[in-house]
Amino acid sequence: MGEMSSFQLGVIGALFLSVASSVSIVICNKALMSNLGFPFATTLTSWHLMVTYCTLHAAQRFKLFENKSIDMKTVMLFGILNGVSIGLLNLSLGFNSIGFYQMTKLAIIPFTVLLETLFLKKQFSQKIKLSLLVLVFGVGIASVTDLQLNLVGTIISLLAIATTCVGQILTNTIQKRLNVSSTQLLYQSAPFQAAILFVSGPVVDQFLTKKNVFAHKYTSIVLAFIILSCIISVSVNFSTFLVIGKTSPVTYQVLGHLKTCLVLGFGYTLLHDPFTDRNIVGILVAIFGMGLYSYFCTQENKKKQSGGDLPLPSQTKDKDGTPLLLGGIKNMVHQEKDSHEVKKSAKDSLV
Repeated sequence: MGEMSSFQLGVIGALFLSVASSVSIVICNKALMSNLGFPFATTLTSWHLMVTYCTLHAAQRFKLFENKSIDMKTVMLFGILNGVSIGLLNLSLGFNSIGFYQMTKLAIIPFTVLLETLFLKKQFSQKIKLSLLVLVFGVGIASVTDLQLNLVGTIISLLAIATTCVGQILTNTIQKRLNVSSTQLLYQSAPFQAAILFVSGPVVDQFLTKKNVFAHKYTSIVLAFIILSCIISVSVNFSTFLVIGKTSPVTYQVLGHLKTCLVLGFGYTLLHDPFTDRNIVGILVAIFGMGLYSYFCTQENKKKQSGGDLPLPSQTKDKDGTPLLLGGIKNMVHQEKDSHEVKKSAKDSLV
């Protein structure tokens, strides 16, 4: 019971940190891009990841956490996949209308549920599916406006959805299969995410904004907001891995839509953004859906505990015959886990 209470407190802390840091960075970045004229989102994200890595490297040198070796191929593929997903999401915004971009983000939840059901054999109850439907419907009412379709934009959006879903599923899977912490996984994958965005970011930003990030005039106030954004990003990146590792990719997406509702509310109260009755109704419906999701997850968790089922709802059972989609990563994960177990047994035999 003590371990379970500690785990629940850890989950609550991770959720709170994720919401607080994400809302803070959105407000900071909105001021930077809208008010100060710095529109280079993809390049800024690469700086976020570099600062995150440097911060974690310093923390590791001061023995604040223990580094754990992970197979290089696994880390590289995982880091590149996450970097590509960020670039594709930004490209999706450039090629599509804002309404279609919001629909792309909403589609991540059902796609994640579909992938986990098909490839990880995870079961979602009808009540959970209903609560997710209510949530997506509410956020759609609050945030989706115009829907303009085009072939290139649709293809990019589908690729963005696929890479984002797989990346978040792997974030959860790798942590549990290899028994690594969110900090250890982020520390090793951040350089690869940063590298691919550092190379592609200026190109993507120039295509979207018709401006050169290196030719931008960096005033002291712009630099101050960039530094502030990078500092907050350390908490954002850390809490993202922490939440997905402690809960599930679907729960993280639900949390993401809570952030959307909070950002809309803060935008209205602090930045005086236009707000309509449709926004209010959508946010209320979305919050109701989040409440249903939280309630049903709690009830199912209690049933599993009372039935002597120790694994948490976010955990999935291992199956033989891993499908091709995640086969390569899982094989590397299993090989790495086996090597850790061999090393541990060898070490124990020497004691």
